[in-house]
Amino acid sequence: MAREYVWLECTECGDRNYRTQKETRGTERLELKKYCKRLRRHTIHKESRKK
Repeated sequence: MAREYVWLECTECGDRNYRTQKETRGTERLELKKYCKRLRRHTIHKESRKK
């Protein structure tokens, strides 16, 4: 089972607030509603891979 780390980036301010593991085979990009410290509210966070 291959897993990799991905960052969750806020769609409104662009901050990378969370890092999580994800299985690499046959999965879609993560999209979760998480808390953003800068905006002080819950926003949509999308997966972005750290370069």
